Amino acid sequence: MKIAKFGGTSLANAFQIRKVCNIVLADPDRHIIVVSAPGKRTSDDIKVTDLLIAVAKARLAGDSYDEELDAVIARFKEITDELGIPEVIGEITDNLKEIAGAPYTDNVAYLDSVKAMGEDSSARLVAAFLTKEGHPAVYCNPLKCGLYLEHDEAGKARILGESYDNLENLKYERKLCIFPGFYGYSKDGQIITFSRGGSDITGSILAGAVGAECYENWTDVDNVYAVNPNLVNNPFPIKEITYDEMRELAYAGFQVLHEEALYPVFVRGIPVHIKNTNNPSAPGTKIVASRSKYDSLVTGIAGEKGFMTITIDKYLMNHEIGFLMKLLKIFTEEGISIEHIPSGIDSVTIIVRKKYMTDEKEQIIVNRIKNELKADSVHVEKDLAIVMIVGQGMKKSVGIMARAASALSNAGINLKIVNQGASEISLMFGVSEAYTDYAVRVLYKELFRY
Repeated sequence: MKIAKFGGTSLANAFQIRKVCNIVLADPDRHIIVVSAPGKRTSDDIKVTDLLIAVAKARLAGDSYDEELDAVIARFKEITDELGIPEVIGEITDNLKEIAGAPYTDNVAYLDSVKAMGEDSSARLVAAFLTKEGHPAVYCNPLKCGLYLEHDEAGKARILGESYDNLENLKYERKLCIFPGFYGYSKDGQIITFSRGGSDITGSILAGAVGAECYENWTDVDNVYAVNPNLVNNPFPIKEITYDEMRELAYAGFQVLHEEALYPVFVRGIPVHIKNTNNPSAPGTKIVASRSKYDSLVTGIAGEKGFMTITIDKYLMNHEIGFLMKLLKIFTEEGISIEHIPSGIDSVTIIVRKKYMTDEKEQIIVNRIKNELKADSVHVEKDLAIVMIVGQGMKKSVGIMARAASALSNAGINLKIVNQGASEISLMFGVSEAYTDYAVRVLYKELFRY
């Protein structure tokens, strides 16, 4: 059995949805299909999810949301009319109006419920179209199927373990299962959404629940590439990549799969296959547990802005037992996640993401470090980007660090931080945010010799 997830561009209009259905029917092993909300039809179009957010915001502001809701309904009516299933628009319209007009006490919960209707409506119409074409399909309601979520301490959606047992029953369904991505339910029936791009997570959860042979993730590119195609012309295509490599690259902004989507398949050893809806014959990219063949020493290069550093200096720091533990305790108590900790004999640098560090929180942490740890100095710098070089092949090679550092130096890029992961499959460089894309291009030219 295969789980096939289709993204928003794959479901943007009736023409694309027909493509999706042809792909599904081309392989009888594709039994559970996860769908996103319709995406952009053209570059200047608006995604259905964004249209739904506009509905919710108008309601929350106390304004009329009729115009915004009509735009959503019109989008789905266009699709259902062109697919020859006009009867479905009544069901979709009633559902949209009920959710948009429902009473609420929590703004975030209300926004979640409205946003989720893009995927929900998409699943209903795909199931109806397949059935009309003579291939019985069923819309799978996440609540009835038992996809239960809860919010963790940071407010992120987290799946409850019992969901896997509940969802396993889908493999016994004789009809094609069309499952809306992006959302599930709390135990008390409240809709909870994953973050944007969360349909990837839904597909991964379902693949893990039914013990799928493969999780196919259909998008609009032939391959995953070694570097962002917007930065380099004709970048090196990746045929195969490990879970670990993908996770490292995703951390540095590699936009292929949602960063949380790999875990359910990783722990069960289920391979992921990235494929192109618009070119299904293309080989795509496979994400696997391990591999023995390498097309290049380096698998990929990525850069991400939005980091900051807090550097603490204290003479004879290395002699002070428990110093680092006390330092980490301060960040823990203030609720700030630490990304990296490069250190020297008398200094240590804490790297965090800027979006989690308010000015008030920064001042509290700096004062606590000075007062509780008696630091000689505490320096904060907010202009940091992380550039990652990742590759399993680097484990057995010599000189990658030297080549990379030399290339960046020759290009006039100052290195603020240099760090190698313990697994030896990644190298990290800290540079000024203004140099992020330039650094990626320099490293690609050096390591892939284009």
